[in-house]
Amino acid sequence: MKTIAALAALTVVALGSAGCSSRTAPSSRPAFREAAAASGLGLHHFIGATGMYHMPEIVGPGAALFDYDNDGDLDVYLVQGWFTDPASKMSEAKFPPPAGWKPGNRLFRNDLIPGGALRFTDVTEASGTGHIAQGMGVAAGDIDSDGDLDLYVANYGPDVLYRNDGGGRFTDITKEAGIRETAWSTSVAFFDRDLDGDLDLFVTTYVNFSLKTRRPCRNPTGAPEYCGPQVYLNQPSLLYDNVGGGRFVDVTEKAGINKRPGPGLGVTTRDFNGDGWPDIYVANDGAANHLWINQKDGSFAEKGLELGAAYAESGKPRAGMGVTADDMDGDGRPDIVVTNLTNEGSTLYSHGGEAGFFDTSGRAGLDAPTAPYTGFGVGWFDYDNDGWLDLFMANGKVRNTRAVEGPYPYQQKNLLFHNEPGPPRLMRDVSKEAGPALELEEVSRAAVFGDIDNDGDIDVLVTNNNGPTRLLLNESAAGNHWLIVRVEDNPRNRFGYGACLELERDDAPAVTRCVQPDYSYLASNDPRVHFGLGRATQVKGLVVRWPGGGRERFAVPGVDRIVTVRRGEGTRLNG
Repeated sequence: MKTIAALAALTVVALGSAGCSSRTAPSSRPAFREAAAASGLGLHHFIGATGMYHMPEIVGPGAALFDYDNDGDLDVYLVQGWFTDPASKMSEAKFPPPAGWKPGNRLFRNDLIPGGALRFTDVTEASGTGHIAQGMGVAAGDIDSDGDLDLYVANYGPDVLYRNDGGGRFTDITKEAGIRETAWSTSVAFFDRDLDGDLDLFVTTYVNFSLKTRRPCRNPTGAPEYCGPQVYLNQPSLLYDNVGGGRFVDVTEKAGINKRPGPGLGVTTRDFNGDGWPDIYVANDGAANHLWINQKDGSFAEKGLELGAAYAESGKPRAGMGVTADDMDGDGRPDIVVTNLTNEGSTLYSHGGEAGFFDTSGRAGLDAPTAPYTGFGVGWFDYDNDGWLDLFMANGKVRNTRAVEGPYPYQQKNLLFHNEPGPPRLMRDVSKEAGPALELEEVSRAAVFGDIDNDGDIDVLVTNNNGPTRLLLNESAAGNHWLIVRVEDNPRNRFGYGACLELERDDAPAVTRCVQPDYSYLASNDPRVHFGLGRATQVKGLVVRWPGGGRERFAVPGVDRIVTVRRGEGTRLNG
C-alpha cells in the first residue's frame, strides 16, 4: 500500500478546549480571535447607497479562500460593492468610504511563515483582479486543468471570469469563455455535472430588479426600506458546460434548469441521493428551495418538494439565504441547513435515506436560538476537532423593524453552535462562550471556512455589508488531533472537486467528508478536506471515492499534518 505524500510537514499543535464541548475540559480561552486588521486583511465594504434603497446594496459581499499561487496556504479574495446606479457620484454617498479606501475587489496574498505571524499582502493591482462593480459572490475552480485556480465573480450586472495565468497574474476571459451577461447573479458553484473530468459552472440568479423596475417600499413604521424579493419577478439560474479550452456553453434550457425560476441566493452541490452523480441545492429567498437531481443524461429534475427539502415543517416557504450540506449525525449522508429571515429560524433538513429529508430544526435545538436573526453565511465545520461537525452562522438584518435605530440599523451578532451527543444530535448555542469575536454586532453576509494559518483547525472569514472584513482565527485549545487532506484527481479535475473521503478509525465508525468549496453564501471555501480526530493519535486509513467511479485506499503516515492524495497512487478497491 502506498502512503500519502505530505504536502507540508507541520509542527504538532496542542489544541485546547473552547469551553463548549461536553467531551473536553472547559477552558477560559476564547474559541476565536478577530485578527483581520492585525494581519493586514483590510476591506471596508462600500454599498453605494444614495438614499434610494436600491435592493442590491443590502445583499453583498462575498469572498473566497483559495491558494492562487500554489504555495500551500490560503489566499483571500474579497468582493467589493459600488453604486447600483452608475450615474451616481461619490459626493452623493450616504455612507462615504474611510480614508485610504480603494474601489474594486481586492486579492490578498497569504505570506504565512510556519511558526510565525499571519500576514497578508494586497496584490490586487499586480494580479489584475480589481474589478469595480456592485459585487456579489465568487467561486474558485481550475477551469482549464492547468493546476491553477481561476475565479468567477458574480455581480449585479455583468459577471467576470478570471483565468489564472500563474506568476500572480489573472486575465479577464469573460467574453471569449462564452459567459453571457446577467442582470443579477449571486452565489456560484464549480462542479463536474457530467463526470467528464472538467469543471462545469452553476450561477445562481436572484430577481429582475433594475433601475427601471425599481419600486418604493416601506417598513412597518412607514419609513423607506429595501424591498423583499416578492416585489420582483424570479429569474432562472444558469448552467454552463465546460467544453475545454477555457470555454463554456450555456446548457440551462437543455438541462431543464430554466423550468423553475427562483429568487436564488445560496447554492451547494453534493450527491444528495447517493447515486454517484452531483446534484444541486439552491436556497431561494421567500420561495420553495430547489433540489436539482442529476438525471445522468445532461438534464436535472427539480425534486425539492418530493424529497422534503423545499419547505419548512409548516409547509410554508422561508426566506432562504445561505446553505450548507454535510454529515452532522454520522450516518454518511449530507444534512442540509438553510439560513432564513428574522422570526423564521434556520431550517435543518436531516437526510432520511430513500425517504428524503425531514425538518428536524426544533428537535436539534436550532429553532429558538436562530429565530431572532436573519442568517446569511453558514457552514458545518468541526471547530474544536472533536470529530463532530459544529455550525457557524453569519447574521445581519435586511429590514429595519424599529422606529429609531441609527443610520444603518441592520446589525446583529453571529452564532456558533456545538454538536452535542444524542440521539438525536443537538446543536447547542455556545456563542457567548466563544469570546469577544462572537459579540460583535455588524451586518454580516458571507462566512468562508478554511485553515488560514495551517495550524489544523478551521478559521472563519466573515464579510460585512457596509462594514469591515473580519477574520476569526480559531484558537480553541481542546487537545484534539486532526488531519487535513489535499486531493488531486489527475489529469483534468486537478483539485478533486466532488471526491469523497472516508476516514477509517480503529475505535469508531468511519467518517465521510467531501471536497466541496461551494457552500455558505456568496462564498468559495477551502477545497482541502478537514477531519477532527478527537483524542485519536492514529487512523487506520483513508478511502477516496473518485468522481466518475473508482475507489482507492491510502495509508495515513500520522496525524496533525496536511497531506496530499493523488488518483492512482493508492491501492485500488472494488466497488
